[in-house]
Amino acid sequence: MKNIHIHVPYNKIYNYIDTIQKEKLNLEIYFDSQSLDCITTKDTEKLKKTLFYEPALSFHAPFMDLSPGAVDSKVREVTIERFNQVFDIAEILNPVSIVFHSGYEKWKYAFKVEVWLEASLKTWEKILPRAEQLNIKIAIENIFEEEPENLLMLMKELSSPYFGVCFDTGHFNLFSKKSIDEWLACLNDYIVELHLHDNNKKFDEHLSIGSGCFEFEKFFKLLKNKNCIYTIEAHTPEEVFKSIKMLDILIR
Repeated sequence: MKNIHIHVPYNKIYNYIDTIQKEKLNLEIYFDSQSLDCITTKDTEKLKKTLFYEPALSFHAPFMDLSPGAVDSKVREVTIERFNQVFDIAEILNPVSIVFHSGYEKWKYAFKVEVWLEASLKTWEKILPRAEQLNIKIAIENIFEEEPENLLMLMKELSSPYFGVCFDTGHFNLFSKKSIDEWLACLNDYIVELHLHDNNKKFDEHLSIGSGCFEFEKFFKLLKNKNCIYTIEAHTPEEVFKSIKMLDILIR
């Protein structure tokens, strides 16, 4: 299915390339900052040829040390520079979406969500035009959010069909203090991608679907056959294929 993607770091693609080619997997490729420091146009063109079966692609942007909602303008500049590097690669590989972390932590911003929002808008207003030009959807992922309201505020402020939410089941399971019903009632109209993995509410384990305690059956009933990208974020090949089988049952 074109809308089921498998998360894989760029620097590990060739470790699994035989399986990727054999199964003709659609991929969400994660570019960390170290990869961006060394990847060349030649490398990107080589990857495009390696993926000869023309899979549907999505990207995951770097996030370590970056902050799209940074108050410090210099930190925002570096963040925007890194994000633009991902778009440089996107010009060759043509992903349908790029996932970015929201960068919001209530303790970090002293519960002043408006401070994060104001700084975030300065970042995304510079990035969004490029996404629109390349026909790529930006998907903002929930990480430490305990509730969905900050993401809803961001969606409403930017109000673009190229700007949406990547709902992450594992992060919700770890950090949310509101129910899945409340999250989807708030954000369902903006969801363009799902990150699907499981845990037992103690650590971000990235287990296969159904191997932890997230309520996947309820989740997919609430989504009602949502037309979006379904990205599997299990961290071993075995867990990935187990997730694919479970997902097939859940969305059938």
